[in-house]
Amino acid sequence: MRSLLKMRWCLLFLLLLAGRPGVAQTKQSFSLTEAIQFATDKNLNVQSSKLDATSADARIQEIRGLAKPQVAIGSQLTYNAIIQRFILPAGGFGAPPASGTAASGTPAESDPVQAIPFGVKFQGNVQASVNQLLFDASYKLGLKAAATLRELSQKNITASKINVAEQVAKAYYNVLVSEERMKLLDYNIGRIDSLYKETEALNKQGFVEKIDLQRLEVQANNLKAERQNVQNLVSLTYALLKFQMGLGINDELTLTDKIQDVNIDELERTVSQPTQLDYNNRIEFSALQTQIQLADYDYQSIGKQYFPRALANVVYGHNNGRNNLGDFFTTKWFNSAAVNLQIQVPIFDGFQKRYQAQQKKIALQKAQLGSDLLRSAIDLQVRQAQITTQNSLQTLRTQKRNLDLAQEILRVSRIKYKEGVGSNIEVLNAETSSREAQTNYFASLLDFMLAKVDLDKAAGKLYYGQP
Repeated sequence: MRSLLKMRWCLLFLLLLAGRPGVAQTKQSFSLTEAIQFATDKNLNVQSSKLDATSADARIQEIRGLAKPQVAIGSQLTYNAIIQRFILPAGGFGAPPASGTAASGTPAESDPVQAIPFGVKFQGNVQASVNQLLFDASYKLGLKAAATLRELSQKNITASKINVAEQVAKAYYNVLVSEERMKLLDYNIGRIDSLYKETEALNKQGFVEKIDLQRLEVQANNLKAERQNVQNLVSLTYALLKFQMGLGINDELTLTDKIQDVNIDELERTVSQPTQLDYNNRIEFSALQTQIQLADYDYQSIGKQYFPRALANVVYGHNNGRNNLGDFFTTKWFNSAAVNLQIQVPIFDGFQKRYQAQQKKIALQKAQLGSDLLRSAIDLQVRQAQITTQNSLQTLRTQKRNLDLAQEILRVSRIKYKEGVGSNIEVLNAETSSREAQTNYFASLLDFMLAKVDLDKAAGKLYYGQP
């Protein structure tokens, strides 16, 4: 019975553990394009930019609400603990002053004034008011500024997507190159193992020395150690790619693109063509132009404050006042209504608007200078990216040639060794040169692909998925 109960508790624990969100896994396959699209939908920075865009939409509706009627209902109950008295001439308005008798029985002097209570103990009112803006020169300008702010928020979303696309593309290429290195290392290990078995057979027959076997064993051990390091690197690059895409660390990820699918010749033709630069394709430049427009609206708003403002107000309510609180709720209430038209004309404000306008104009000029500076920075970035890409391409061609030569040297060395006209050391040296050439080739391939991503971003041509 205890064993059955223990098994039930274990089963319940496993079910709860499997239901935890942190343990759940999903298996998905992505091409580079799909990975970028997925990341631009799921990345937290992009989600934050979308929230800013939603906030900008709400800001537009807020400004539009200023031109709509503002309706309010209010009530007030006042208890006058000490009623204020009004001082009037004794006897009222023009009446003869009252005479009195002192306590001693002698006539007293008449009091020249009289204090009369003005009010009741309880006063209350209920009223509704409607306020309407009739004219404000800055209202339409505020709507334009709010719409421009929404446009800026949309551009910020695009900027976030471009940054995510850059990070995902680089991480994706890093994974592809690391996996290809793994395949070559596995191939090299298999080749060394075959050579070791052949040499071992020759050693048993007395054709080669034991030291030749030991050299091959050292070579195999080095390859296996290098493979373990590369395998750890592949795991790290996968984790980085998952992070950039917004996937969980436990999610299984499969890449459908292969390094062999990358058309190096096509990339070479793309790099060799002159870059047609349109500054507006750079989202940073486009966003800065929008910021300049906002600064211009901000400057114009100061001038609009010199125009008159017109407002209308309608008030309707009831009021009552009694000395007894009970009578306050049972007696008749009196109604009232008023319609007000208000015109506000600014005359003199101590030159505040004048100096505000100067500050806004300086801010606008600084933004325009920033635009010129950004143009120069973009030119420099494009030029640097072009040179880096061309250098990476040249290095890639050289390393590809070295790889072909190293593999040919290794092939010939192995043939000579099998035929007895070559040494074991010659084969090992060829193996080392071949492995070094492979490492250099894939390093230069990765550098070239990353440089191509930087060039596309600098030229404003980096794909970032559907908007």
